[in-house]
Amino acid sequence: MDELETITLLDENGEEAVFEVLGVINVEDNDYAILIPISEDEDEDEEQAYIFRIDTDENGEEVLSEVEDDEEFEMVKDAWETLCVDEFELDDDEDDFDEYDE
Repeated sequence: MDELETITLLDENGEEAVFEVLGVINVEDNDYAILIPISEDEDEDEEQAYIFRIDTDENGEEVLSEVEDDEEFEMVKDAWETLCVDEFELDDDEDDFDEYDE
């Protein structure tokens, strides 16, 4: 089983929150991290993904910036959903191929 890549961020109250990194996507020459929170409450079924732009600060360090522009957010969300659908269809095709191959 693959080990999850995680990142710990501070929320607006200074509390630590751990996120799983679902992936990084490049849209219009910017990289974006797609993150979902890792909840300690196992009863929580709802998974909400968060999109952060990966910027570089004045020291050359990578930092995550909140995407505040609605148009930019929708563009990245649509690109991520398209990528996920394409990967899902690819996985389905591979499964179907294995079934017929036997």
